[in-house]
Amino acid sequence: MSGKTIFIIILTALLTIFLMVNTEPVDFDFLVSTVAVSKLLVIGICIIIGFVIGFIVGRPRKTVTSYDAEIERNQPVSTKKELSDEDRDYIS
Repeated sequence: MSGKTIFIIILTALLTIFLMVNTEPVDFDFLVSTVAVSKLLVIGICIIIGFVIGFIVGRPRKTVTSYDAEIERNQPVSTKKELSDEDRDYIS
């Protein structure tokens, strides 16, 4: 097993132990009402929301250069134009 896999297994085990220890009910205020909810549920939902937000934010984004490369790939070879030295100087 790789180090990354071992780290994920250990982190998951610690998280599970942490959640199982915190099972007592707590008052959760949501807008206008108060609900008694298990700490396990509140912490678990917060962790899941954090992972989803982290996944969405951590994804690689498409940049202008990736769009340009995609456009070039879709063009026929005969219509591709090379940049002139003057254009390269202007861009850099």
